[in-house]
Amino acid sequence: MTDLAGLLDEESRAALRAWPGGTWYPPALATLTRHEFSDENWIYERKLDGVRLIAGADGGEPQLWSRNRKRVDPSYPEIAEALAAQNAPNFVVDGEVVAFEGDRTSFARLQRRMHLTDAATARRTGVAVHYYVFDLIAFGGVDLTRLPLRTRKRLLRECFEFTDPLRLSQHRSGDGEEFFAQACARGWEGLIAKRADQPYRSGRGRDWLKFKCVSGQEFVIGGYTDPKGSRSGFGALLVGYYDSDGLRYAGKVGTGYDERTLRELSAKLDELVRADSPFRDTIREPGTHWVEPELVAEVGFSEWTGDGKLRHPRFSGLRNDKPAGDVRRE
Repeated sequence: MTDLAGLLDEESRAALRAWPGGTWYPPALATLTRHEFSDENWIYERKLDGVRLIAGADGGEPQLWSRNRKRVDPSYPEIAEALAAQNAPNFVVDGEVVAFEGDRTSFARLQRRMHLTDAATARRTGVAVHYYVFDLIAFGGVDLTRLPLRTRKRLLRECFEFTDPLRLSQHRSGDGEEFFAQACARGWEGLIAKRADQPYRSGRGRDWLKFKCVSGQEFVIGGYTDPKGSRSGFGALLVGYYDSDGLRYAGKVGTGYDERTLRELSAKLDELVRADSPFRDTIREPGTHWVEPELVAEVGFSEWTGDGKLRHPRFSGLRNDKPAGDVRRE
């Protein structure tokens, strides 16, 4: 096993603590900003269109966790196997699992894997997945969260071997604006900017920021409309987000569905039907049906309108890694 103490200076060694055990740690979350910048004290990584994954081992087989602490090992058995092959009995890492459509990450393609609960079925989908690891939280029974990010990333490179499906998330230092322009030209989601000198802090804060090339975020499904013409299932989803007043209406999402999605999502909605609207706003849409606000959808859109609605929204998929009550307008 890698000798961590031998890789650190005296100041860094003084920041180490014993790891209390376990394979889970609440993840750090990035805050959206519209002000891109360059700063030598920050590093910049590609924003991947996938699902957050905390992975760890505590003397046994590696375990995979979603950001809301649900076990997802059966969805990605090859990632668990690749981590087991590292022969590191105690660790916790942070990263993102993705599927590719060509040279771009595709959340829609990953949908075919992320809701499965049987490893054999997950493999039979034919959807290859990769785990981009970007942070080292604990290793060898040592808590590393108090170390600066640059130090944690250096230790991550030393402690693991990265061969598919495990990949080390690459980063740049300092030139955030130029890198952001390149990211958007390549059709990426955007960048994540991180304070290089800060410890790992769980929850949403200002040490990690999101630069987005395209607009998109999670929304809570609160209802749906009847289908029209030859369409099956439903016409559009009625979605919103929470603020201090409750669930606020953000608009209807009528595109982005194939027949399989319409069929499977309709079945989920039928189980959640309720008599009254869960939204605080008054909504006048013909043929509307209300549902319990439990399902969370990933939605892409061009911009917010002046009255707080989504312009040109498109459904990307359901998320199972974020509670509906945590969805806010970014």
